[in-house]
Amino acid sequence: MMQQPHSHSIQRAGTWLRADSRVVLGYDARFLRRKRLVAEDGTAFLVDLPETVSLEQGDAFALSDGRLIVVIAAVEPVVQVRGDLPRLAWHIGNRHTPCQIEEDHLVIRRDHVLERMLTGLGASLTIAEAAFRPEGGAYGHGRTMGHDHGSHDHGFAHHHGDGVLHSHG
Repeated sequence: MMQQPHSHSIQRAGTWLRADSRVVLGYDARFLRRKRLVAEDGTAFLVDLPETVSLEQGDAFALSDGRLIVVIAAVEPVVQVRGDLPRLAWHIGNRHTPCQIEEDHLVIRRDHVLERMLTGLGASLTIAEAAFRPEGGAYGHGRTMGHDHGSHDHGFAHHHGDGVLHSHG
């Protein structure tokens, strides 16, 4: 039986010239370390990276047999947010919500609680289906992970400067 190809490395967008196939992944699926994936041409491969990475559209998996499989951001339910963008962006960021920043609007994933909050802040919302490509972290490529809620003891609560106390227990 032929062994399926594997990928131990990523070629970042703009560093390669031609892909052999593509794999379409949603926002959550583009954050991975080890996973079996299937490209559009049916190629199954095992991703086994040294550490968890955040993949962007145009990054490519370098397979053990020399092929490259490009990552395409999947279309997902999103909300386009218009209004006082600096103020709205602050409230979105204060809730540790991934946000895509465009020239005239912000984009977040569908979330009825955030949608209600943003409407209350005077935002105009448009429901859409689009590839979700939020801003990366402040210290480099990838996800914003500077405020880790997962390592706190149960029942931990804190303020974010907006008068709202929230807990992670």
